[in-house]
Amino acid sequence: MEGIYVILILLGAFIVYSIIMLLMQRRIMKSLTEAEFRAGYRKAQLIDIREQKDFEGGHILGARNIPLSQLKMRIKELRPDQPVYLYDQAGIRTGKAAQMIRRHRGIKDIYQLKGGFKLWTGKVKTKKR
Repeated sequence: MEGIYVILILLGAFIVYSIIMLLMQRRIMKSLTEAEFRAGYRKAQLIDIREQKDFEGGHILGARNIPLSQLKMRIKELRPDQPVYLYDQAGIRTGKAAQMIRRHRGIKDIYQLKGGFKLWTGKVKTKKR
């Protein structure tokens, strides 16, 4: 019976932690519709945080690939004087990237593509094999 209480406490702590992280991510970055994203990404740093093979399979024209797995090592590549427009496959991991960018570069203008690349209907560039 004690084991069940421990599991329930851990589950509750995980849920509370997840909610807090979600609220913090929403405060750090703004989600944009595709139309809003298109309106501003050309004047910003457009970063695709997917892994390289996904990026090569197709990405938004003009995007630079800095995979989330490499972001901490490559964070200095981001200019603190320009907004950052982020996207991944489905809009799930951009929150973690935004937190890292805010913490390590102090950039406050961070935006994400709502729904990620899978909902993008604009121009796409693919790497020829």
